[in-house]
Amino acid sequence: MAVIKARSQDIDLLARLMRAEAEGEGEQGMLSAGNVMVNRVRAVCLDFEDIRTVPLMVFQSPGGFEATQKGYFYQGARERERRLARKLVQGKRYVPGEFDLWFFRPDGPCPAQWWGQWNSGRFKLHCFYSPLPSECPSVYTVY
Repeated sequence: MAVIKARSQDIDLLARLMRAEAEGEGEQGMLSAGNVMVNRVRAVCLDFEDIRTVPLMVFQSPGGFEATQKGYFYQGARERERRLARKLVQGKRYVPGEFDLWFFRPDGPCPAQWWGQWNSGRFKLHCFYSPLPSECPSVYTVY
């Protein structure tokens, strides 16, 4: 059962964003980043109160993804990334990223907090950050 609504063009958009943000970190890196993306559509809290669709999540401004401003993002989706995107839309969760709403790539170690959110882990070059359950209970719900 899908945890967010996603038409085939939404799967393509999610796949392109996952690739543009984390392809260099392999499938696990793209899945962890993709969890953050799906969580932003699911979460009804903080900066994501009105983000209910994949396109709104991808192009959120301010607070969206830097990759949408690079040419690589605009290349067509590939079947490999579509397969990964479909796993996430079907509710698969990966650590880090399982309950996270943010990730970024620092020049050094992961800060304990980023924009007031706590570090939940690192995968290769990206640090992941979760909201407190009291700030965003919807991201922690089990589907």
